[in-house]
Amino acid sequence: MKEHLMSVLRAPHISEKSARLQETNQYVFEVAAGATKADVKAAVEELFSVKVDTVNVVNAPGKARTFRFRSGTRGSKRKAYVRLAEGHTIDVSAKA
Repeated sequence: MKEHLMSVLRAPHISEKSARLQETNQYVFEVAAGATKADVKAAVEELFSVKVDTVNVVNAPGKARTFRFRSGTRGSKRKAYVRLAEGHTIDVSAKA
């Protein structure tokens, strides 16, 4: 069961925006391409022992890039914005 939960959550998404969102008790994770809101909610609650209020999932398409006259795209990502219940927190900066 733990292996399935670990495959749903890939990594915490660390950025300036996600740091600001943590102040409002909302966290951002990169998730598997086929992960649903229910999968993300179950994985976060099980792995971090917290209560999740809401989950929003976003597909972020890869950016178009050109390097030395070659064009291509970066890989697409799927991100989940997870809002925790009042009084619950996650330390995403901790090294595992």
